[in-house]
Amino acid sequence: MKIRILGVPLDLGQEHRGVDMGPSAVRAAGLNSALKALGHQVEDAGNIHVRIAEEQHFGDRRTKYLNEIAETCREVAERVYQTVEAGLFPLSLGGDHSIAVGTQAGVSKFYHERKQAIGCIWIDAHGDMNTPETSPSGNVHGMPFAASLGMGPDALSKIFGYAPKLQPKNCALIGLRDLDGRERRLMKDSGVQVFTMRDIDEYGMRVVMEKGIALAGEGTAGFVVSFDIDVVDPDEAPGVGTPVRGGITFREAHLAMEMIADSKKMLGLEIVEVNPILDVLNKTAILAVGLAASAMGKKIL
Repeated sequence: MKIRILGVPLDLGQEHRGVDMGPSAVRAAGLNSALKALGHQVEDAGNIHVRIAEEQHFGDRRTKYLNEIAETCREVAERVYQTVEAGLFPLSLGGDHSIAVGTQAGVSKFYHERKQAIGCIWIDAHGDMNTPETSPSGNVHGMPFAASLGMGPDALSKIFGYAPKLQPKNCALIGLRDLDGRERRLMKDSGVQVFTMRDIDEYGMRVVMEKGIALAGEGTAGFVVSFDIDVVDPDEAPGVGTPVRGGITFREAHLAMEMIADSKKMLGLEIVEVNPILDVLNKTAILAVGLAASAMGKKIL
């Protein structure tokens, strides 16, 4: 496979500085060499330019830095679209989870032009389904899933002039364990299939991933995987801005990625929210590299 890596050092969507260094930390942990060792051709497109918080006011408290984040997401969307159009596999590195709006839009446009839908497997401790009306913080990294489903500000939801980018029936949210109060209603009404940590505890990761892959792939060209590293328990992934105890284990995370690789239906991948300032000896970035390798076909035997 020909893979193009795109770094998106965005930290405007949340309040913990340092996540903008995530792409560099993941590269320093050996991402490119790990993918090349699997036989893939790797093109690293570097990082796109992102405005920093010191350059501007945050604007509306309900959607902080909306204009700047939307500008970044439009650039990500265009770059991802060009990647898919060129026959390469897009791998986006965050940065905070706001970048998902751009990644999803870029892949969606390519298939939208061909009258095909895409699915999504969103692996995250959080729902990311807030809107400006429901968010208690105004942080946009809690809104990208909603935007991809056509909710929230037009600047995010209508990149390329259409919405939604994703249909709820083809979306699986896996690993959820921390929801905002008003976000719960949006989640229940959305039509997205949600697999919480209780589901993983009761049924196991294998069953959950089988169900998620099946619905994300049904009637679609394939699916994009959006992996927020905070879905993993903080003992294994300490370098995140919003850690929540009781996450998936090291092996559950790898099993999820290995099963995604086995499905051969993944159209794009993003790994977000690695924060080296909060990390311990780059442990979280090293985990991110291992998970990317599993998603791209690395096997134990």
